[in-house]
Amino acid sequence: MADFDAIVVGSGCAGAVAAYELAKAGKSTLVVERGNFAGAKNMTGGRIYSHSLKKVFPDFESEAPLERKITHERIALMDPASQTAVDFTSPELAEEGKDSYSVLRAPFDQWLASKAEDAGAEYICGIAVEELLKDGFGRVVGVRAGEDEITAEATIVAEGVNSLLCERSLGNPRPKPSQMAVGIKQVFELPASQIEDRFLVPEGEGAAMLFVGDCTHGNVGGGFLYTNRDSISLGLVATVSTAMDASNPYPVYQMLEDFKNHPAVAPVIRGAKLVEHSGHMVPEGGYGMVPKYVFDGCLVAGESAGLCMNMGYQVRGMDFAVASGQMAGQAAVRALDAGDTSEAGLASYKEAMEGSFVIQDLRTFSKWPHVMEGWDRMFTEYPAMARDVFNAMFSVDGKPQKPLMKRMMPIVKQRGLFKLAGEVRKAVKSL
Repeated sequence: MADFDAIVVGSGCAGAVAAYELAKAGKSTLVVERGNFAGAKNMTGGRIYSHSLKKVFPDFESEAPLERKITHERIALMDPASQTAVDFTSPELAEEGKDSYSVLRAPFDQWLASKAEDAGAEYICGIAVEELLKDGFGRVVGVRAGEDEITAEATIVAEGVNSLLCERSLGNPRPKPSQMAVGIKQVFELPASQIEDRFLVPEGEGAAMLFVGDCTHGNVGGGFLYTNRDSISLGLVATVSTAMDASNPYPVYQMLEDFKNHPAVAPVIRGAKLVEHSGHMVPEGGYGMVPKYVFDGCLVAGESAGLCMNMGYQVRGMDFAVASGQMAGQAAVRALDAGDTSEAGLASYKEAMEGSFVIQDLRTFSKWPHVMEGWDRMFTEYPAMARDVFNAMFSVDGKPQKPLMKRMMPIVKQRGLFKLAGEVRKAVKSL
């Protein structure tokens, strides 16, 4: 007889929600978390779209340690001394079902873990699972952590993007460097009133800002800024290929320092106290890097299944993780009730995923990562072109002005009008 009905490896969004679903159904559930506490090893830019969370915890707004409801969006192209930005504010962003929140992962993940524990799940923290146990037929029957072997009828792997268990024990391929990115983030403490003044948001509301261009010195990637209750999360993401390129004169940490000192960023963090620095690997390959996620005795959820999507104007991962954790937990419950945790018995997880927004959205936008990977001019020439266009539009020097189109067209033609049109068309089609 197995030690537990189910073992969940990892207590991020996917793992904690899977454990909650299992424990809520009365299944004996063990969560093994390598950090000293849930959230200790986790990092996010700082935003969760709430729709999937509300399906698991309908009253999450009154319980979860949320920071600010996001009602102000900004997307910006940066060159070394300027930015061209699209700002958007709308009450619709705060409507139920469409709302999103800035979060800090340590308190948020601890809250999720407490919900799983309250439902009956057991936790072991500070322990790394080294391999999955298998029987003579290759079916996963538990985990090995150090000298301890713990068995279960079903195992859910939700240990994050760098999943050695998926690679070593399940045979899933290692992601390519082009499919991965390095994310680094700093958190700056600032009084709530100053955040509201600097970002022009009401009390309790916040801003989400995404940047491309000079924030990564023209390399593929981008910067981000999220306002928390009394702090600011600021960071950037660069591809692993960029980080590993010995000829690149700008290490990722230098990119972040320069980003912080950019004229568009420095004023909003002026006087703020640096209180946290963290780094994280980020899956950027979209649908093309989603591996097999249903096995005999085992399911894979969250970032371990490559469930993340960066659209340039949207960055999503936590809503995917929560939804996949819920579907994995529910599928494991069904399989345990039926007494069949084989791959066929757990197949309802794949059916649920295929029918959900998770896989459908990843599939719909599957071409976007390839477009971005080959669109160098988005990070170099486009910010400079936008700067020149708007300088021509807004500058008044007392000389007779030409019509606006005659001022703008030479700037655009200089970068290749037909090439620009082709690039934009390709990008729009992928979106």
